[in-house]
Amino acid sequence: MRIAIYGAGSLGTVLGAYLARSGLAVDLVSHNRAHIEALQERGAHVTGMVDFTVPVSAMLPEQMGSDYDVIFLMTKSIGNDGIVYFLSSHLSGRGIICTCQNGLPEEGIARIIGNDRTYGCTIGWGATYIGPGVSELTSGEGTFTFTLGSLSGGTDGNLVILKSILSRMGTAEIDQDFIGSRWSKLLINASFSAVSAVTGCTFGEAASAFRSRRIIQGILRECAAVAKAKGIRFAPMQGKDVSFIANAENPLHKLISFMLIPIAMRRHRNLKSSMLQDIEKGRMTEIDAIDGALSHEGRRAGVPTPITDRTIWIVHRITEGRLVPSMENLALYKE
Repeated sequence: MRIAIYGAGSLGTVLGAYLARSGLAVDLVSHNRAHIEALQERGAHVTGMVDFTVPVSAMLPEQMGSDYDVIFLMTKSIGNDGIVYFLSSHLSGRGIICTCQNGLPEEGIARIIGNDRTYGCTIGWGATYIGPGVSELTSGEGTFTFTLGSLSGGTDGNLVILKSILSRMGTAEIDQDFIGSRWSKLLINASFSAVSAVTGCTFGEAASAFRSRRIIQGILRECAAVAKAKGIRFAPMQGKDVSFIANAENPLHKLISFMLIPIAMRRHRNLKSSMLQDIEKGRMTEIDAIDGALSHEGRRAGVPTPITDRTIWIVHRITEGRLVPSMENLALYKE
């Protein structure tokens, strides 16, 4: 079986390192030439919650072969159509793409390669790209979870194969209602990740500060309202019912939810969102693929999302250089 991780950045490097250490042959692919050269010369170095280095197979996209049976897509969701068209030419006759991206990417991928070759995966842990060949694991090994599924639901042979691969790193489960898992991940990313980008804070710092926690709670509630209007139920994440902190409607429930938010992020308190990492490197963020997807689905469902919309507006201005990530940006929600 030929396996590739396309977009071997922070998360992809860690996943590739664990798979390689387990003895599985996998190609790590990235546009970052310095990163690829370091991986080729010194192997993948995972730091943070663990510390190990392992030899890996790494290459640039133009060095990829063909006939891959499984490609894990781990790039940003920006320009996804072009990426999927490119990858489709490198798949075997029955090859599949499993997207581990943020947002709601499966439908767009399926339009290009078909529902039967499109699979999704939500990842329950985090990492930060440190430099060429080095990625920092910012979540403990107890968070190593993968939730797998497809647009059609159910279980098939490809999902069993994906589960067997990812089980080499952590706990992989097939979700019969994958859309619920995808929305649970969207719930977290649209709130914690986006507010991390707005404030320049880690998840733990943003969840602890009173003002930023209010914004996080507001986005959580908007996501819950949109999901409810669409008839979507949030799936548990790592055994936790995330809907409890989001579906806060009466005053007591809102207060309890507000108090639980820092506790919910305890395992991921040191995580710096990929959006914030992109801002610090002068790159485009995935705000439109994450909070933008929530806003879009809200409009389709007739549910207003003013806090989410304001968050998108702020992050756009940060990437344009008009603002910088700071707690001071929270005052912009009052306008």
